[in-house]
Amino acid sequence: MSDIVAKTLGALPVFLLEESQPGARRLSGTSRLGSLIRSITSLSSKQEEEKLIQQELTNLKTTVSSPSTTLRQMKECMVRLIYCEMLGYEASFGYIHAIKLAQQGNLLEKRVGYLAISLFLHENHELLLLLVNTVLKDLQSTNLVEVCMALTVVSQIFPREMIPAALPLIEDKLQHSKEIIREKAVLALYKFYLIAPNQVQHIHDRFRKALCDRDVGVMAASLHIYLQLVKDNPSSYKDLTGSFVMILKQVVGAKLPVDFNYHSVPAPWLQIQLLRILRFLGKDDPRTSELIYDVLDESLRRAEINHNITYAILFECVQTIYTIYPKSDLFEKAAKCIGKFVLSLKINLKYLGLKALTYVIQQDPNLALQHQMTIIECLDHPDLIIKRETLELLYRITNGQNVTAIVQKMLDYLRQSKEEYTIINLTGKIAELAEKYSPSNEWFIQTMNVIFSVGGDIMHPDIPNNFLRLLAEGFDDEKEAQHLRLYAVQSYLTLLEKNAHYPQRFLQVISWVLGEYSYLKIDVRPETIMAKLSTFLELSSVTSETKTWILAAVTKLAALTPSVDIVDKVTEKFSSSLDTCLRQCALELQNLHKNLEVMKKLLPVDASCEDLVVDASLSFLDGFVAEALGCGAAPYKPRHQRQEEKLSQEKALNFEPYGPSFSSSLPSSVVIGKQSPSGLSLSSELSGNSTERGLKEANCLKVEGAQKVWGKEGYLLKKENKLGNTAQGSLLLEDAAEPSVLPASQPRVALSEEESEKQQLASTLFIGLGSSNAINLMGKPEYSTQKFKKSPKSHKMKNDKTSPILNTTSSLFRPVPDAGHCNCEQPMLRKFSLHSPEGLESRVPLERSKSLNEVSFKAKLSSLFSGNSLNIFHPQQMPEINKNYCRPSLPLDLAEEPHSDIQELAENDVLSVYSCKVWKEDSLLLLLFIVNKTSSALNTVSLMFAESDAFKVSESFVCHFPVVTAQSIESWMGWVEMEKPCTHGMLSGHIHYHLEADVPTQLEFSVTLVLSDFIRPLRITTEDFGKLWLSFSNDVKQNIKLPNTQESLTLILNTLQQKLRLHIVDIIGEEGIVACQLLPSLPALLHSRIHKGMLAVWFRSPCSALPDCLLYHCQREMEES
Repeated sequence: MSDIVAKTLGALPVFLLEESQPGARRLSGTSRLGSLIRSITSLSSKQEEEKLIQQELTNLKTTVSSPSTTLRQMKECMVRLIYCEMLGYEASFGYIHAIKLAQQGNLLEKRVGYLAISLFLHENHELLLLLVNTVLKDLQSTNLVEVCMALTVVSQIFPREMIPAALPLIEDKLQHSKEIIREKAVLALYKFYLIAPNQVQHIHDRFRKALCDRDVGVMAASLHIYLQLVKDNPSSYKDLTGSFVMILKQVVGAKLPVDFNYHSVPAPWLQIQLLRILRFLGKDDPRTSELIYDVLDESLRRAEINHNITYAILFECVQTIYTIYPKSDLFEKAAKCIGKFVLSLKINLKYLGLKALTYVIQQDPNLALQHQMTIIECLDHPDLIIKRETLELLYRITNGQNVTAIVQKMLDYLRQSKEEYTIINLTGKIAELAEKYSPSNEWFIQTMNVIFSVGGDIMHPDIPNNFLRLLAEGFDDEKEAQHLRLYAVQSYLTLLEKNAHYPQRFLQVISWVLGEYSYLKIDVRPETIMAKLSTFLELSSVTSETKTWILAAVTKLAALTPSVDIVDKVTEKFSSSLDTCLRQCALELQNLHKNLEVMKKLLPVDASCEDLVVDASLSFLDGFVAEALGCGAAPYKPRHQRQEEKLSQEKALNFEPYGPSFSSSLPSSVVIGKQSPSGLSLSSELSGNSTERGLKEANCLKVEGAQKVWGKEGYLLKKENKLGNTAQGSLLLEDAAEPSVLPASQPRVALSEEESEKQQLASTLFIGLGSSNAINLMGKPEYSTQKFKKSPKSHKMKNDKTSPILNTTSSLFRPVPDAGHCNCEQPMLRKFSLHSPEGLESRVPLERSKSLNEVSFKAKLSSLFSGNSLNIFHPQQMPEINKNYCRPSLPLDLAEEPHSDIQELAENDVLSVYSCKVWKEDSLLLLLFIVNKTSSALNTVSLMFAESDAFKVSESFVCHFPVVTAQSIESWMGWVEMEKPCTHGMLSGHIHYHLEADVPTQLEFSVTLVLSDFIRPLRITTEDFGKLWLSFSNDVKQNIKLPNTQESLTLILNTLQQKLRLHIVDIIGEEGIVACQLLPSLPALLHSRIHKGMLAVWFRSPCSALPDCLLYHCQREMEES
């Protein structure tokens, strides 16, 4: 009775409120969601939206947490939570309530609960374990709707560990009388096959029954499984080829219900899947291909409707025709389809045509000749994707006769491109073609110099590595190899005569070549080369690593001359350097040069590929060891003995408190006394929100600053005006008639100058395609002779891990071409050529997307390098250094602090602005240098920063200099803080000054600041880490695939510690905890663990944005390292 009274009293206020307001009624969940959507759409900024959503989430959190909330109200709240999550705002407080709603609600409420769960949680989420019993119960329900909902959730998210519990129930559903249940059961088994294929191997016979099911939906669902099965092991399913062909014939013949049609096309997606299955079954199998020919012909004939879906079917047909055992009739029809695609004015169809042409060029190179003028047109197409695919096609048809012209086009795009992925991709391809088809030594060296100049430090490090290896190992003709080295020395000596700024990797290549082979240039004294190289040691723009290369080259040259002036100058400067490698190089040079005879023996000429004699037994230490043992030292224990003793000690109970570091493999629960983040998902195959991103290389496509090129109206940039010849322009895919492609040899009447130039370019690019022995069919056997063949002396090496570049017992004098930091252990050159599979095809992402800038066909195609001029080697973005004004440098007190290089931000004829970042322990100090390059004073110079939401400058945003005298430097210094965490941002500003004529002028600049500039170690204990971990609510989890699965967690964390300035709190076996803070005092915690070749990381912080930013930088550093 008391409960009834309490409920009545609780309902009175609402009842009275409704009575006092006639016509008033409670808002339904739908109207509340609509009101929320209307409120969001009426806002004008992202900040207002965030404020409104946060307020809505606060109200929802209060409502769902209230014990008086009914299931109906919970359902309405869950709908709004779904919408907030769809907008990108975290609503983790509602996850558990979604599970409760699916467990306790009626049919409609359970449906909303399952929907929310499928959207909120990923398949490795901890809360999914609470849902398993509910799913199993619903699978056994007599209500068909509940069974359907449970099967839907299983096919989307289900814990891998719980598959054995649900598998028998789902197998039973394959015999269900309702088609929808059987179809969803097949899809659930398909999900199980993707995440745990070994657990469903025993039910493959059930898949065959599903393929023959009387319901089309069940049969279509089974094709998903068979596509994966046939792709993994086609030979086991050859007997099903007839079944797949029969199904495709029925689909093409419109035997299925009309419900499966799409724009009058019978079951198009079913056709596409069947064509892909048949493609795998018929590959390199004449007997199986015979069964497929007729249905392929019928599919091509039926796909005549001009619609995007039919284009997709035609494209799949073309790929299938060129994959299975060839047949001439089908080849001709596929070629006509490709011609329709290539000649279409629609960009999407043209792209499909180029893609198909690139795919089939291996088997039918003459097909490119039929469309050579269209391909030339595509090189000047405004769409960047069309350009990219056209370059890929040219790359595939390269041979020894057209390599010069194609490399010329690729270099033109490379010079104009500013995108990192495009530079990496093109430099790798050009380097491969240059070595494979180089017409002469001079052309090869000049082409590689262009790659080094334009590619800079962005290109893959294997390119300079393999170039130096090729020079060192030589090839069959030793005389030709010496000529190649001599021309390289001449080329680099010419470059050193010019006051140009070269990339760091290019300087490393120059220094190594001159140090190793300058003796071939007999008319140039070693002192002259040493003097030229030593000038780069004075430049602040040259990194410490590059200076180490230069010092090694100077050391090798010093062995050829008794001159001591340059040696004394260099050793005096760097023998007290703060950099360990530089100081070591200088001291060894200083001591070795005292005895020139010993130095010549240690550094012989042309010995970079000779074996090193290593005393593996270390016999020279026998006396020292005997003396130590005599004094009571412990004898040496082999590694296996030390490990056994260590394991035996671990078995005993340890009553001592944990020290600062652990080497034993302990459970994750000992990291924190109360609660450990060991519940982090560690499956390398299940993480729905992280594994896929971890497997993608490139870490993530960068879209910041990307130009908007698509809108509601389609492509927003300049559209294509014409497509070459008007006779070809009429042959569109929309026409049902077959296109008549003009032969390349047919003469044309009244050719314009532009058309004649295009024909000349086409004849240059497509030369050699008529001969099968000359074309480079990537992936097929080649009969052309490679230009550079490795010398047999490269096989004399006893150990592949030892670089052939080294010729002494010290690696200092033969630094290996690699991009690693000089303070790290020197990695060795890998032994493969520029285009070897171990080198570029596995390391340089040749298939990555790239954008290519537009070039003009007006310029005549001429020789890439004419005469002896090497001006082409100058990067366009690097201005020449003006020696008439002084370079800025850090004050002595700041030079000892960790700091960045002094970089130029902006410059004109009057001023140059430089910046330098000093990473102090508790702050980031930013220095700006204003350099007056003129011979007259500048009056009323003002430095002003633009206001930024992300950064805060401690000093004033405006700084005034009354006068900046001629040829002088003024500096500004200020502390910078990151107020809003972000991966990187720009701090912009401008310099306002007056010339003597009192003309106001302005120079704009911007400084790039990244999150790692503001990260500092947070030195705490393990106990403090556990307390903070429990107090932080914002977290991010991610599985990062390790390139080297043998790396230890200690090595990985040490790398992150050096790169991001983190503090390693503790390492316990395969788990580690790390702490850091965002200046001035925003903490962030990291729990990491290695599991199955993946690094599982879990960030927590009181700030919601900081974990995502730290995760981004961790992934970037892992990829770079």
